[in-house]
Amino acid sequence: MAEAWRYRDLRESGLSEGQIRWRADDRQLARPFHGVYLAPSNAHDDVARLRALFLRLPPEAVACRQTAARLHGFGEFAPLSPQVHILVPAGLARPQVRGVKIYDTVRPVEPVMVHGIPCVPAARCAVDLARTSRRLDALPVLDGALRLGGCTTDDLAAEVALHQRLRGVCQVRELVSLADPGAQCRQESQMRLVIIDGQLPRPELQVAVVDEYGNVRYYLDLGWRRRRVGAEYDGVSHLDRVVARRDRERHNWLVAQGWRMRYFTDVDLYRRPQHLVTVLRGALT
Repeated sequence: MAEAWRYRDLRESGLSEGQIRWRADDRQLARPFHGVYLAPSNAHDDVARLRALFLRLPPEAVACRQTAARLHGFGEFAPLSPQVHILVPAGLARPQVRGVKIYDTVRPVEPVMVHGIPCVPAARCAVDLARTSRRLDALPVLDGALRLGGCTTDDLAAEVALHQRLRGVCQVRELVSLADPGAQCRQESQMRLVIIDGQLPRPELQVAVVDEYGNVRYYLDLGWRRRRVGAEYDGVSHLDRVVARRDRERHNWLVAQGWRMRYFTDVDLYRRPQHLVTVLRGALT
């Protein structure tokens, strides 16, 4: 049984315009986009909504940018966007759909199917996002693609070579050499870039700290093992009382082992990055 229908499909099934409108008003049908309908059980399923949208789009259309990043699994590393991002070959008519942003491309796309939706490959998605984002947001995209998108550094470099004359490609070419699949969240990637841009030694990601028996006791977000300096990003989860108690126990153990730990928040990362660099420079020297 189909999970999505075009308006035309419903009319051809025998429903009148009034019956379709009544079912939508009565929530027997959900309308995620103009001209397409879903069963109510799928109304909040993002993948089902996207499949419904593709009924409105040309057959050559593919998901790209943030939308493709979410489908490939690294959407949390990409800049936020409420819109659906779609790529179509140049020259095709662009359907006007509220909440959907459509881009033209002169380069042919060999789509990959993800959850039944045609997408640009992960490497192309990451390069397109990284070259059109600000520098601080670009490296997390590349890190996320390596970690979760199923592509390699060579895949990213090959894709960059195909974007030679496009805006922002110089930024991506530089950042590909810094990309690392070890980053576990967007802010870790951003903090690493601030550190590198601040002319500090390049940190190691997910530094394993062992106890006296050789067992891994903790992992540090970023660190310089030889100097026993660690840097971590404290997000909102660290405000939880139970988490804070575990963090204090962890911090005390690390300090007892000779580690100098430095912790940073969104204020440090986004409003005063130079302070972050200064604090770490002092710890490292």
